[in-house]
Amino acid sequence: MFRKSVIRLSEILPKLLREEGLETPLLQKRLIDSWGTVVGETVASYTTEKFIRNQTLFVKIQSPALRADLSMIRQKLVKKLNDKVGTMVIADIRFY
Repeated sequence: MFRKSVIRLSEILPKLLREEGLETPLLQKRLIDSWGTVVGETVASYTTEKFIRNQTLFVKIQSPALRADLSMIRQKLVKKLNDKVGTMVIADIRFY
């Protein structure tokens, strides 16, 4: 019996996810899930809703003072969140 070329699952899975259009939603989910780790549990406790639309992360913050503080470090948060996922998923963050 001859063995055909063996391809690792770690090589096939990313290609399959990309072909089926599931790679982006999976990365977005990972980014949203990493919000608490990146900003810390205290800030995350003031967060009620998070979603991504058109490469922008929308985050609902309950405290106006915290919203203003986070707006000032918005680009730093974008970089940290993208680094956590390993690729560029978002380009901006909007707090409301």
